Amino acid sequence: MNKQELISIITKTTNLSTANADAAVRALTEVISTALTNGDTVTISGFGTFATNERAARTGRNPATGESIEIPAKKAISFKPSKTLREAINT
Repeated sequence: MNKQELISIITKTTNLSTANADAAVRALTEVISTALTNGDTVTISGFGTFATNERAARTGRNPATGESIEIPAKKAISFKPSKTLREAINT
């Protein structure tokens, strides 16, 4: 499902116009992005938790040449689904 399909489903399942559904999706993604950028976690009850994790620097290999390269530390985004969502998927 892409963003437009999500907006279409929200429009059909609520009384929101397409423009309002689009604004709601944009607002949600912006709020989550801002919170993660600030190092916060975002928990949506019954859905899951978005968080950032530190990935340590490591030594890797260039697949084309086999040469060792240093891969710098970075932050990664993680999502942990709620128990409710996990159970819904597995039924």
